[in-house]
Amino acid sequence: MTAPGAPELLVERVRELARTRDRVVVGLAGPPGVGKSTLAAALVPALTAAGLPAVGVPMDGYHLADVALDALGRRGRKGAPDTFDADGYRALLGRLRTETDRTVWAPAFERDLEQPLAGAIGVPPGTRVVVTEGNYLLLPDDPWPQVRAACDEVWSLHLDDAVRTARLVARHVQFGKDPAQARAWVAAVDEPNAARVLAAAARADLRVAVG
Repeated sequence: MTAPGAPELLVERVRELARTRDRVVVGLAGPPGVGKSTLAAALVPALTAAGLPAVGVPMDGYHLADVALDALGRRGRKGAPDTFDADGYRALLGRLRTETDRTVWAPAFERDLEQPLAGAIGVPPGTRVVVTEGNYLLLPDDPWPQVRAACDEVWSLHLDDAVRTARLVARHVQFGKDPAQARAWVAAVDEPNAARVLAAAARADLRVAVG
């Protein structure tokens, strides 16, 4: 099933899920640059306004820090699946589903520093919906199926590839790369990751077309 990425339509889908659950965890998956953070930023206030208090918790908070990537020899492909603490992310989602009587603290990702930031996002009691977003929620390789299982639904976001890659290049330039470096990084790192994400997209509960 394909749905447009209009928050008001997606809110109704979440409302149905929330009828039988104290807290809903919805995952937004998709390749780099597709607009996961943008949709999450629109969906969270729309859900809250509809009486379903929501908090956004990005997978990017589980990026390994550069010091760890240097030690592992993986910094040159930062953003690949094995440059994240996927088990830590899975454990957090499990806590968010079950520990509804206390505030659970989650990490964020600081774009200016390009580093994770521990304990930056509080998910308090009374939160009805957690919107989490990241590239790899639908991958079939361990431990990503356990990440997916910690979500009530995972939606796959889709956008024209030319638009998506142009956004990626612009984002890399915004955060410090020159245009040639940005294009090279997109070709060498982001697009191989995107291919893996798109190959797993059929595992989603819903396909969402974004603009």
